[in-house]
Amino acid sequence: MNTRVRSIERKATGISILVALQALACSFFLADLVGDVVAEGIGWHLVIEGMAAIALLAAVVLGALQVRSLIAAARRDETAVAAAKGALADLIALRFAEWKLTAAEADVALFALKGCDIAEIAGLRGSAAGTVRAQLARVYAKAQVDSQSGLIAQFLEELIALPDREPKGSA
Repeated sequence: MNTRVRSIERKATGISILVALQALACSFFLADLVGDVVAEGIGWHLVIEGMAAIALLAAVVLGALQVRSLIAAARRDETAVAAAKGALADLIALRFAEWKLTAAEADVALFALKGCDIAEIAGLRGSAAGTVRAQLARVYAKAQVDSQSGLIAQFLEELIALPDREPKGSA
């Protein structure tokens, strides 16, 4: 489980405990109200106390529903992020196969997509900077781009779907 999911779970647990304590306080106030009504009858003080207890009960119920909704939304978001990561990985693998990149070229291209410069890639791969430069040149040629930013843009263009827009002046 990644840290973001654990953080969400910890926050949800903390808020759930707080809502449970509020529910316990509400139960106490309602039980006290019933005892006072039985002992003294209904008076203005007890009517106001009853309204306050009912307001607290409503806040507890709404708080619990909100926590439940937030946890569900966070889980949906995590699922969507995981799916997007998987889709990007699939897209990268597909393009690398279409371009017929060698294993070394694919490694270099992946580091380039991550934003690494030639020196960083060479260090990570234990290669000479000239070797990495030559591999990147072959990757760019196969991808039909001129630079690292062109390579990145090629993937972003496929991932970012803009809505169809009608030209100005047409109705």
